[in-house]
Amino acid sequence: MRTVHVKLRERSYEIFIGSGALNAIGPWLAKQGFSKKALVVTVPSVKKLFGAKVEESLCSAGFAPRFAVVPEGEGSKSLAKAIALYGECIRFGMDRWSPVIALGGGVVGDLAGFVSATFMRGLPFIQVPTTLLAQVDSSIGGKTGVDLPHGKNLVGCFYQPKAVFSDVSVLKTLPAKEVRNGLAEIIKHGASLDAKLFSFLEHGVGKILSLDEKALEETVAWNARVKAGVVEKDEYEQKGARMLLNFGHTVGHAVEAASKFRLSHGESVAIGMVGELLLSHELAGLDKNDSTRVITLIERAGLPTMIPSTVPLNAVLAAAKLDKKARAGTIRAVLLKRIGSAFVAPVPLNDFKKAVEELAK
Repeated sequence: MRTVHVKLRERSYEIFIGSGALNAIGPWLAKQGFSKKALVVTVPSVKKLFGAKVEESLCSAGFAPRFAVVPEGEGSKSLAKAIALYGECIRFGMDRWSPVIALGGGVVGDLAGFVSATFMRGLPFIQVPTTLLAQVDSSIGGKTGVDLPHGKNLVGCFYQPKAVFSDVSVLKTLPAKEVRNGLAEIIKHGASLDAKLFSFLEHGVGKILSLDEKALEETVAWNARVKAGVVEKDEYEQKGARMLLNFGHTVGHAVEAASKFRLSHGESVAIGMVGELLLSHELAGLDKNDSTRVITLIERAGLPTMIPSTVPLNAVLAAAKLDKKARAGTIRAVLLKRIGSAFVAPVPLNDFKKAVEELAK
């Protein structure tokens, strides 16, 4: 397996990437000296596909796993579901050395990570992402949280996993829409942070969409290195570097919330990137050719570039004002100087509104 190191002093950890990584979970946990009761948080479809394999890996290493299954979808990222999982931990008799394993996509990882961070002031947390989106983005960097009716990820904390196991063979079970969701974040990393990655994607997007295993390993590992490098500079998003990971997210999260989460995260980020390209052209002098290259790649990935007519624009603007990056009457967004070079800038509300309106034409 490929290994990417995330260097955060006492919170450092490794990301294991490769076909068969699920089999390595139990043996790795056994070496850490954790308590033998392991809570596996997952959703029904993922448990059906991979639960037996994970259970076998854990049991063969001497663990007694218990599965806590939450409903599919963004609705499970709630305080109510977190409280229900606290109850599971209590009934299972877990102690502060009992690991919590997130087996699933970003929703499971965010929810299980939040519970791990807050129950007994912190349990060992293991990420086992089973979607492309989670493998390249949400499983790395320690962001955990739940949603409120007002918006996404408004309650949460930074809490690093002890390890991440990204098994690319599981991605072959994904529907095409989920692969495209992951591609949105991959394009985001290349467009904002790594021009060489972006060029790699322009040439290799077809292989990724066809789930070529070698292309997937290279893509997941490359993205893990990009994100790890940023997280190492700015673990708690206080120095500005980590905010560069949010290209497409200021507009995208607002669109996602305004759609009442009917649009997926990847679809929303794709639309958000186009919106922030418009802002980059107007406010940062982004060359039209670079903007066209990014939009073309988004379209080749099968992702949307416009806000659907079913999403009310006033709701998009209202959600944007609640964004955690908003400050003093402006909305902060990630803008591009050129492909691979991004910066954070305050965007006047009027300019933001114009970009959103352009996305809806």
